[in-house]
Amino acid sequence: MTTAATTVDCLGLACPIPVVRLAKAVAAVEVGGVVELLADDPGARVDIPVWCRLKDQQLLARHDRPEGGWVFQVRRAH
Repeated sequence: MTTAATTVDCLGLACPIPVVRLAKAVAAVEVGGVVELLADDPGARVDIPVWCRLKDQQLLARHDRPEGGWVFQVRRAH
């Protein structure tokens, strides 16, 4: 996994909060910086990759968390 500049914990939060918080965090890091998002809302599995495509940001990885949910890593592309 890539080292993240910041981690956004959205565990227990429903759509659209994870996407909103991811967008804010990506805007706050430098271009090339990585944001790690923790989410367990099932919608995040679809919403995060779609947001990355729509906003031309790079989804580096999605990993399952042993405790439930996922870790998404997003690199700010611009």
